[in-house]
Amino acid sequence: MVKPFNCFGGAFLHLHRRNHENLAPEMIGKAVISLVIFLVTVFITYSITTGGLGSGRFSTVGLKSQLSFFSLPKNDPPLPCRTGSPLRVFMYDLPKRFNVGMMSSKFAGYDNSPLNARNLPMWPQYAGLHQQHSVEYWMMASLLYENATVDESSEAVRVSNPDAADVFFVPFFSSLSFNTHGKNMTDPDTEIDRQLQVDILEILRESNYWQRTCGRDHVIPMHHPNAFRFLREEVNASILIVADFGRYSKSMANLRKDVVAPYMHVVKSFIDDDSPNPFKSRTTLLFFRGRTVRKAEGKVRAKLEKILKGYEDVHFEAGYATGEGINASTKGMRTSKFCLHPAGDTPSSNRLFDAIVSHCVPVIISDHIELPFETELDYSKFSVFFSVKEALVPGYIVEELRKVSEERWVEMWRRLKEIAHHYEYEFPPKKDDAVNMVWREVRSKVPAERLAVNRNRRLKVRDWW
Repeated sequence: MVKPFNCFGGAFLHLHRRNHENLAPEMIGKAVISLVIFLVTVFITYSITTGGLGSGRFSTVGLKSQLSFFSLPKNDPPLPCRTGSPLRVFMYDLPKRFNVGMMSSKFAGYDNSPLNARNLPMWPQYAGLHQQHSVEYWMMASLLYENATVDESSEAVRVSNPDAADVFFVPFFSSLSFNTHGKNMTDPDTEIDRQLQVDILEILRESNYWQRTCGRDHVIPMHHPNAFRFLREEVNASILIVADFGRYSKSMANLRKDVVAPYMHVVKSFIDDDSPNPFKSRTTLLFFRGRTVRKAEGKVRAKLEKILKGYEDVHFEAGYATGEGINASTKGMRTSKFCLHPAGDTPSSNRLFDAIVSHCVPVIISDHIELPFETELDYSKFSVFFSVKEALVPGYIVEELRKVSEERWVEMWRRLKEIAHHYEYEFPPKKDDAVNMVWREVRSKVPAERLAVNRNRRLKVRDWW
């Protein structure tokens, strides 16, 4: 039987076991001393080469680096980093009616000219849902970025040879299609959305690369909860880019294969948030502005409105994502310590990401929410969580928030400032921004996808899992 190999000191342990009976006590002592000297030497060498020891002086920063050689300090969460080469992505060259043609009629007529970084139209300054669910645009744009092949910050690069691809990206703007073509679901224009889904499936089914894996290695954005709603089950096996799993069955979408991506925030990022005393300068304890009449789990909003009345330092207001409303939300979030994030029609909403880029500590009330980038980010370091049951106890939320010390709140505020760039969608893409983080999450799904494909190719009977 092959025994586990201990990478650190494995050879020494093996030698020690083999010669144990022949070693005199003094030789054992010498061996132990030699091991200690060896470990100290390795330790010092590692610290110097990684900057753990300062030049001619000892620093607390160096101490943290040295400690991490053996164990990760509990108070220092791991920072995101790219490992290995970028994800290789083959992007389908679709007619423009499936993507930028929906942004404006002037883009719909140039199907014969391939999209590239020079002719890619900029994302319009949409308000509301058009902007919030635009991850499909930013993922496509990142693959068109011409410097991606040499830019070390890029998590994904486009390849022209499909046989060299790790995954296949389908640049169908399914969220924009829903919002553009009859988003009320009863309009005659809804038929356009349905037909686009029929047409994209026809294209995919004719693809040899779709056929060989049943689409398991294909990446399809459907960030709006109603995106691709007519034929969603036909792409069940693919890696889906979603906002949450609120409108999906467990048999279709799950964390094993799919990626939760953040909404694009609507309020502007708080760039110059450098108050010497942010705790005192943010005079509102808890802030909420948004729609109060919602469905499903979102019904909690109307109940919270009643519970949170009467507090001088709590601001709870019904509002909409108009220009004036966004300005009011921006001001409110930047002057509040905590920002309330109850569920909407689905467990998540854009409000969470508006709070993050405003450095307003999110107060998340949901029993079923899934959060972006949770493989790398610990939300408990910069957010507060309540179950729906807890939130509906009169006075409970306010009482618990008042217990948060100034020191603890400042820690969360600083952490928000550190991680806010992970929620920025940009073009050209930047290191560790939202789209690069999404691609990194996609990469993490590839091993499970390959396992499923390879197992399926050799199975002679139905899977027993």
